[in-house]
Amino acid sequence: MSVNSVQHERTADNTEDNETAPLLARAAETRTKGASFISSVFNLMNAIMGSGILGLAYAMSSTGIIGFCILLVIVSSLAAYSIHLLLKLCNQTDINSYEDLGSRALQKPGKVLVALAILIQNMGGCLETVAWYEDGRLLLILATVCIVLPLSLLPKIGFLGYTSSLAFFFMLYFAIVVVIKKWSIPCPLQHNVTTFSSTYQISNSSDSECTPKLFVISSKSVYAIPTMAFSFLCHTAVLPIYCELDRPSKTRMQNVTNVSISLSFLVYLISALFGYLTFYANVDSELLLSYDAYLPWDVMVITVRLAILLSVLLTVPLILFPSRKAMILLLQGVQPFSWTIHTIVTLIILSVVLLMAIFVPDIKNVFGVVGSTTSTCLLFIFPGVFYLKISSQSFRSRDSIGAGFLVVFGLIVGVFSLTVIFITWGQRV
Repeated sequence: MSVNSVQHERTADNTEDNETAPLLARAAETRTKGASFISSVFNLMNAIMGSGILGLAYAMSSTGIIGFCILLVIVSSLAAYSIHLLLKLCNQTDINSYEDLGSRALQKPGKVLVALAILIQNMGGCLETVAWYEDGRLLLILATVCIVLPLSLLPKIGFLGYTSSLAFFFMLYFAIVVVIKKWSIPCPLQHNVTTFSSTYQISNSSDSECTPKLFVISSKSVYAIPTMAFSFLCHTAVLPIYCELDRPSKTRMQNVTNVSISLSFLVYLISALFGYLTFYANVDSELLLSYDAYLPWDVMVITVRLAILLSVLLTVPLILFPSRKAMILLLQGVQPFSWTIHTIVTLIILSVVLLMAIFVPDIKNVFGVVGSTTSTCLLFIFPGVFYLKISSQSFRSRDSIGAGFLVVFGLIVGVFSLTVIFITWGQRV
């Protein structure tokens, strides 16, 4: 490496530090003390982990143990890297929202496109979350009014740190129960198992089906990457958490990101692995349904159902935060904070999600497709495009090449997954 190159890199590093100054100054003006590092980690983990954890054991059964691990490492690493690009752009431009980065990169169409993607993705995530527990509409309404609504009305995302830590421990409890119950259900699996409400028909599995598969390739494998992308998508919450972080800097927020993704990765891997090693090819697309079939009245299974329910309910306010911001931006643009608008938009979004979850349960299939496409855009495509359009770095620089790879990877995954999903649906008709 030449002396000029070294000097150029040092200059670039100094420039990045200088570009952080406006963000730090503005943050200092708007608050006296921000959210702590630990609180921010819990908030980001809560944004990452949700009901998607229930589908990862099924993804492992569709890809094999090694195949799943490779894909999980790739998706989690790319998620962390795309956040690195967003934070870098945030420091370079003094822009602290995903929508404004879209506007800077693609003008007004970019801002509208990003806002719509965030709104659709996060409302879909809220819908999947509240529709997960379909037994009892009254309980769903009460939980929304008593738990979700008060937390959703909080004006700052940092206030959710305490509930986010509680949600994480619920998820950790879920992973622990999955490990323990591995030795409670013998393989081969039995026939005709009674659930809470009916008899669950499962054909007897042979000893060969109790052997874990290292690699699996089938039509179901195509769902694995979209499921993982949905499970690691937290990008719409990253910049709000960054803005409220105490002593904010790119390095500090990147550390928050790395810790959050690493802990989420560990919980995901443990729950998916032991869930798969319990049911093998017979694992349900939602893992808890498999436990309901074989251990319907087990105390630990019942308590873990409650823990997951509370955890995903506590995730809704965090998911709703960027959705509300996106809707306000679409309706009236950038305006000073107003409790009236804040409350009205919160009530509208929660009401729409609740009504759809109660009266249109089959809409989850539509959001499955929309969620996979918007997840791919928000996780891979948008950060790469924004960096290539906004950054002043050469297209031959490391981050520019990485941004280009994100865009290509996202397009391939999105188009291929969507094509196979539509073909699979067509075969069922």
